[in-house]
Amino acid sequence: MDTERVLIIILASTLSLFLLVAIIALVKVIQILNSLKRITDKAEKLAEGAENIGEFFKDVSGNLALGKLVHNIAHFVKRKKGEK
Repeated sequence: MDTERVLIIILASTLSLFLLVAIIALVKVIQILNSLKRITDKAEKLAEGAENIGEFFKDVSGNLALGKLVHNIAHFVKRKKGEK
């Protein structure tokens, strides 16, 4: 009967140790997943910002191209008047 009690104590200790290690591992996995979520949220915000900047430059480049066209026409006309 003593060997059975020793075996039960060993098994109970092993089970409790396994449960403790499993709980610690689970907590660490949850922490890692939370960190990954924060990283992906920041990356998403950064991508949205880059998209907004790209749209801004696209809008500005259209206006800038029109201004440059007017400037080139005015420069061309001025140069042609100076040649006559």
